[in-house]
Amino acid sequence: MSKQKLTAIALIVVLIASFTVLLSIGSEIYREKPPIPNAFTGTNAEVVFTQDDIEQGQLVWRSMGGHQLGSIWGHGAYVAPDWTADWLHKEAQAWLDITANNRYQQSFLSLNSETKAGLEQLLREDMRHNSVVETSDGYTSISLSQTRIQAIKRVSEHYLSLFGSDPELSSLREQYAMKEGTVPELKRREQLNAFLFWGAWAAVTERPDQSYTYTNNWPYDPQIGNLPTSDNIVWSILSIITLIAGIGALVWHHASGKHEPLPTPAEQDPLFFNKPTPSQKAVGKYFVTAIGLFLLQIVLGGITAHYAVEGQEFYGFPLAEILPYSVTRTWHTQLAVFWIATAWLGTGLYIAPALSGHEPKFQRLGVNILWVALLVVVLGSMAGEWIGVQQYFSLDMNFLFGHQGYEYIDLGRVWQIMLLAGLLIWLALVTAAMRPALKTEGEMRPVIWVLYASCVAIGLFYGAGLFMGKHTNLAIAEYWRWWVVHLWVEGFFETFATSVIALMLVRLGLIRTRSANAAVLFATVIFLTGGLIGTLHHLYFTGTPTSVIAWGAIFSALEVVPLAIIGFEAVESYRLRKAAPWMSRYKWAIMFFVATAFWNLVGAGILGFLINPPIALYFIQGLNTTATHAHGAFMGVYGMLGIGLMLFCLRGLSGQMQWNEKLLKGAFWTLNIGLAAMIVMSLLPVGIVQFFAVLEHGYWFARSPEVIHSPLVETLVWMRMFGDILFGIGGILLGYFLFDIIKKALGKRKLAQNPEGLSANL
Repeated sequence: MSKQKLTAIALIVVLIASFTVLLSIGSEIYREKPPIPNAFTGTNAEVVFTQDDIEQGQLVWRSMGGHQLGSIWGHGAYVAPDWTADWLHKEAQAWLDITANNRYQQSFLSLNSETKAGLEQLLREDMRHNSVVETSDGYTSISLSQTRIQAIKRVSEHYLSLFGSDPELSSLREQYAMKEGTVPELKRREQLNAFLFWGAWAAVTERPDQSYTYTNNWPYDPQIGNLPTSDNIVWSILSIITLIAGIGALVWHHASGKHEPLPTPAEQDPLFFNKPTPSQKAVGKYFVTAIGLFLLQIVLGGITAHYAVEGQEFYGFPLAEILPYSVTRTWHTQLAVFWIATAWLGTGLYIAPALSGHEPKFQRLGVNILWVALLVVVLGSMAGEWIGVQQYFSLDMNFLFGHQGYEYIDLGRVWQIMLLAGLLIWLALVTAAMRPALKTEGEMRPVIWVLYASCVAIGLFYGAGLFMGKHTNLAIAEYWRWWVVHLWVEGFFETFATSVIALMLVRLGLIRTRSANAAVLFATVIFLTGGLIGTLHHLYFTGTPTSVIAWGAIFSALEVVPLAIIGFEAVESYRLRKAAPWMSRYKWAIMFFVATAFWNLVGAGILGFLINPPIALYFIQGLNTTATHAHGAFMGVYGMLGIGLMLFCLRGLSGQMQWNEKLLKGAFWTLNIGLAAMIVMSLLPVGIVQFFAVLEHGYWFARSPEVIHSPLVETLVWMRMFGDILFGIGGILLGYFLFDIIKKALGKRKLAQNPEGLSANL
């Protein structure tokens, strides 16, 4: 059996085994999720919160922006607190003060150290005790001590004021970048409190017959007994060992492999005389749209970052009343997905006819209809999110057309279904164009099938987000959310890109077909081995069992393994730019591929592993270290790759047209240097400051105004402007480059239509 067939079999085994594990873990999460009881009650049968209160409160949380305003269980935005940690800290302080006053007629802080330690032990015994009771008829209740109920009422009063318009908390709302009257209706705020309390209850209550909580003792808070578990420490150590072993094995394999010399390139560009088909010409508008969305994302990113230092205002203007932080951050993160996906989907529509040499009937019409559908989804979902956050929708209507509250899949359910339908249309168009290539026997068939399989996965796996219903338990919702974010974006788009780049380089005659087949299949096996099950590293502390820590720690370490030798790919890509004189036409596309390799190592590899081990993530989940990795990996890898793929396609669409290389050079360096400056000068230093704050005082403190709005952190946030401005200039240069191409194309068309008149005018 050939090595190629063995690799293909290995890929199939990896896929079957990985999804078996993921689905099995999902079943375990479902069985062991934090329960939502029919009622939380006091010892005298007083009902504190009901199941309906919690479920409706979850919808209220989603309507106000959900993950985009503060975070729950460490997932979400960074300016407002993590509501789980904040509630727990406030409830603990209230409990201690109430008990100290009842027993000693003093405040807790005025007591001596020995007495304080005694009360803190009583606090832990009360808060960590699991009192879930289920009767024979299935009715579930959780009893709370009277002291705890009094503490809950104090915290509830604070949140009722905070999410409303109480003038006494205006300055705090400004520090949290919350608009006045975030949730105007009192009943909704009361329901929101029920949901926030339930999230905090799950984070401090020990699982039945265990000594750790439903969130594996997250967040770190020694006062309430939340300390790292043994699983957290042991699997972190084993993940590092796995990483070292994996890198050693891969380097050994790379060194022992046969490295065939590159083929001699053709004297002329093999693609130069390929005339674009009608559907390929129609793809051009996808790239214009992608750049437009990219520029809008840059603007919204600057506004969102500015909220971290000026709260509700933007240079003195009360912008939060019109564009609240939760809206600008929603649009910023969502547009990142939209513009990159648009560039990649356009690449798929362009490359499919090029591979097969076949232009299906009505293909151009389908490409145009899909573009209109994408615009409707983008603009409609953005409008719905704004209306939802402004609380103009009912909770049910918000779920359908407004803001679903889950980061990266914030768009309402109707828009979500429409986007899935658009992806299926895209898959149908790609399938129709690629069908002849799939049937043809040839050396490139394995790579073509890998490419097509990734297209199928891209078309279908976004649908995983539909498994989250209106009232789905948050632990299950997070499980399916990361299927979309990690598997759809970080998994199958990566496979798609690897295949497309290999096919492009083979068509250009720059690499051998056999080498491309082997490289793509092997790279896909290696990446998906860690990448699929590695999804679980996002779920360590989201109400999941400890098995998630074991699987996630080991396989997320394997995710980093192939990135350790990504430098070889970068060097090889860089050399290709001078493989033949005509390769200068593709220089900047190649350079963006080199940038992709660099950010794969730095953004996805180094900064990713910074937060991957359970013990690291335990302390820094939801801090700016997460934003550091997100910017380096998402924009650095997928953004740069999207631009590179776009430039390859534009080269074919623009034909003999001379490009303004200075614009591309400026865009390349300002985008990359700007991104690096954001990370090095602001995001990473802020994350390190917060890391120290967690270790010294607890997780709640690192997310508090005392840290977020400290002079040091605010200075570091202001320092981000240097990188933001550079990056923005890069976006403008890229946009102007595209505008220049369009202007030249229109001039060329005008010349072709009226050569005599144009010559006379000249």
